[in-house]
Amino acid sequence: MMNKERLIALCMVILAAAVSRLLPHPENMTPIAAIALFGGAKFERPSLAFIVPALALLASDAFIGFYAGMWVVYAAFAVITCIGFALRHGESAGNVVLASIVSSVIFFLITNCSFLVAHTPYPSGVQGLVMSYQAGIPYFRNTLFGDLFYNIVLFGGFALAERRFGFLRARPLAAA
Repeated sequence: MMNKERLIALCMVILAAAVSRLLPHPENMTPIAAIALFGGAKFERPSLAFIVPALALLASDAFIGFYAGMWVVYAAFAVITCIGFALRHGESAGNVVLASIVSSVIFFLITNCSFLVAHTPYPSGVQGLVMSYQAGIPYFRNTLFGDLFYNIVLFGGFALAERRFGFLRARPLAAA
């Protein structure tokens, strides 16, 4: 069971990242995927891994504004949370960077094919899919850099906090 102080700290880190989404930033350079990846990696209870980041994103969307196809974006973040689960068994700097890159690619693939279920200017079929991915390419660089930056801040910052404040460290998992 996760200690109360660690749970509060994790929630505060995620809340701070979500609030940073409201600050001026380059297009697509946001903490959203990092929040989902971090939540998946750090929350012991899978339900919290999905719920806390989703609520933080929902709260920031309430300020920014809701949009058509929002459920596709949230579904992409749920997939990224699942990638975070894989980090639980081998969290290292290299694995976090790899998971961050994979998360960026998955977000790009999922959200740019969402036109298949939403009303967009793209024609249906392969031609529309290609057009959608081409239109998304200029934004992918910022997504990738933003995800890497925020994952380094979240994972690295929390690792430093765990070293400084021992009560934040996760308890070792019991042998099955």
